[in-house]
Amino acid sequence: MFQAILIEKDGGDVRSSLSDVDDQRLPPGDVTVRVAYSTLNYKDALAITGKAPVVRSFPMIPGIDFAGVVEHSDHPAYKTGDKVALNGWGVGEQHWGGLAQQARVNGDWLVPLQNPFTLRQAMAIGTAGYTAMLCVMALEWHDVTPDKGEVLVTGAAGGVGSVAVALLSKLGYDVVAVTGRPEEAVYLRALGAKDVLDRAQFTEPGKPLAKERWAGAVDVVGGQVLANVCAAMKYRGTVAACGLAGGMSLPTTVAPFILRGVTLAGVDSVMCPKELRIEAWRRLSEDLDLDKLDALTEEVGLPDVISAAARLLDGQIRGRIIVPIGTEMA
Repeated sequence: MFQAILIEKDGGDVRSSLSDVDDQRLPPGDVTVRVAYSTLNYKDALAITGKAPVVRSFPMIPGIDFAGVVEHSDHPAYKTGDKVALNGWGVGEQHWGGLAQQARVNGDWLVPLQNPFTLRQAMAIGTAGYTAMLCVMALEWHDVTPDKGEVLVTGAAGGVGSVAVALLSKLGYDVVAVTGRPEEAVYLRALGAKDVLDRAQFTEPGKPLAKERWAGAVDVVGGQVLANVCAAMKYRGTVAACGLAGGMSLPTTVAPFILRGVTLAGVDSVMCPKELRIEAWRRLSEDLDLDKLDALTEEVGLPDVISAAARLLDGQIRGRIIVPIGTEMA
């Protein structure tokens, strides 16, 4: 038996609980991992609270991230005792995830733990940090360099946004953070933001083309915010879009794209190819200031995950939530 957050559905009602689960119920997979740390992400919170149809089959163990130690492997790349991490691949949605003491998955979904990260640090970064790195790489691929001008980060006090601010500032960019929580300005400046703007400046419909300001942007909000960001991009600027916290619609025009050559670069972390994942983690090992991880991390025990999910959706949590589950192995 092992402990896990279990999401069940009874008719139209979704309920989540901390449960004891028989390990014989673990889904198919060629690697079994003893989980040391997991995380609580926005998608996990939606699944746990039932606020959105994230879960594709029931019962489900949520948790799109985990880091731990291999207990058993039939996969040629891994052996007992290896330290591994997992992000995405539909885990926590279609396949039992990481908010549990054990996980069994397809070994192709795993990545070896990158030096110098501990298992805890790997989850302090998690899908949010790995996605932020993919966004930074997307800006680089489109020639958004520090000398081109300011780079905007929306949803900056959240998980992706916090890591994006820290990464971009270390790489020499002038970072402007956007948040709906002005009280987080001190926190964001400590991460490296040069300036902090109120999200209210971006939430009302604007002109198809606004004054050129941003050389690049990382957007996790979508909706009207993303439309206004696109409208204010500099000529040949790029927006790396990876989220929809503000909605799935995009009420914009083609003007920024055909008159200023703006690129809207979509960033997907769930099904991202393994070689790109490994490169993103390698870059994180070089470009993320590990001293800033503690400042953007909150620990929540497995029994408190359900209540924390509601707080996360209510915008009461900043940065990253990690969930210690097992023991950090030497």
